[in-house]
Amino acid sequence: MFQESLKIKGGNPLNGKIKASGAKNAMTKLLVASLLSNKKCIFHNVPNIGDVEITVELCKQIGMQVNWDKEKKILEAQTKEIKNSYIPQRFSGSNRIPILMIGSLLGRTTEDIIVPTLGGDELGARPLNFHMSALETLGAEIEYRGMKKEGAYFARAHKGLKGALITLPYPSVGATENTILASIRAEGKTVIKNAAIEPEIIDLILFLQKLGANISLDTDRTIHIEKTEEFYEVEHHVIPDRNEIISYALAAIATKGRVFIEGAEHLNLITFLNKIREVKAGFNIKKDGIEFFYDKELKGGLHIETDVHPGFMTDWQQPFVVLLSQTKGSSVVHETVYENRFGYTKTLIEMGADIQLFTQCLGANKCRFNSLNHKHSLVVKGPTPLKGKNISIPDLRAGFAYVMAGLLSKEETVINGAHFLDRGYENIVGKLKSLGANIERITTKKTIKDHILQTV
Repeated sequence: MFQESLKIKGGNPLNGKIKASGAKNAMTKLLVASLLSNKKCIFHNVPNIGDVEITVELCKQIGMQVNWDKEKKILEAQTKEIKNSYIPQRFSGSNRIPILMIGSLLGRTTEDIIVPTLGGDELGARPLNFHMSALETLGAEIEYRGMKKEGAYFARAHKGLKGALITLPYPSVGATENTILASIRAEGKTVIKNAAIEPEIIDLILFLQKLGANISLDTDRTIHIEKTEEFYEVEHHVIPDRNEIISYALAAIATKGRVFIEGAEHLNLITFLNKIREVKAGFNIKKDGIEFFYDKELKGGLHIETDVHPGFMTDWQQPFVVLLSQTKGSSVVHETVYENRFGYTKTLIEMGADIQLFTQCLGANKCRFNSLNHKHSLVVKGPTPLKGKNISIPDLRAGFAYVMAGLLSKEETVINGAHFLDRGYENIVGKLKSLGANIERITTKKTIKDHILQTV
């Protein structure tokens, strides 16, 4: 068995210019949202990444017709009719999109909807009960059944959906998206309180308004939705991927380089930029993007708590921890979104990083993982030199943290499981090479451990 790997010889500062790709977490949800209507939807700035490929295949199973010009980054999608409401088991664990199919399809078909179990990165338990409770409040019947080796969710709304007042126990992004999608065709009015308000959700709301929805957002995380009676054709530009932007920004700063990222938007990076200033790194905000650069000796002493938007995003902490390993002093990171997101630190420690994990909440406030014995806080001390290593990627964001570590090591690093990075980073090798990185994609023999990591 063979797999795609990355071979990196670090020590070079990253310098130059790249263009931000469209957001993975926006484009995949927009495709699912387009299933709500039978009208043509044209998307611009579509990233050519694994998760979009998978989502396209999922939507084709339902009846979507797709024309994707990957060079021009334009994708046309139209679902004139729902031909199938069963997502095959082979998509089980592929990504987190199948569960969102329920929200889109409940108002489009009276047939039973069957979707496979949730996939994506192994970060801990997903709060699917938030999804299910909200959809049931709207009138859906949902159950989980074991099927062969994997399970599936069965959903139906034979009598249609009815608008309701829904208060989410936690502002979960996925639960908010699913509830919005189901509410578009529900009779009457739906009010969603304590909703997530991430930029990708705002982008989804803008798309749905173009599609014909009467939808609005209050300042207190409340979303109002009235039943959509008529749909329209849509042309929509996908927002830049803030996770990709911060990844290359941190890599530039950590390697003592200077990189301009075309398309980076100030508004969606305010919290991140504040932390960049705290470590004494530099950035220049320009009309068409943001330049990030190493300015002087990096200063530690930061305290970071991940949180829902507009807080510090959980997807940012892994590469930021690598940067903190190169700053002078001790810093604290408190993960409050997922209970199992520090597994990647074991490899960083083996590469030379000084990191300690704690089960206590090392933050101003106690989070929902307090007293649950999850290692969800850490202290990282620096600066420490990092050494090369042969490693395997456990998930997407940890993968880029390892790439950063490889770029900082003067020894060779081999990173197995490049497909994890391909899920969310468009042309990662090409972009890093254009910035001066010594990196190449190679084919390596897969170990038993690698095989297990890729099949769980």
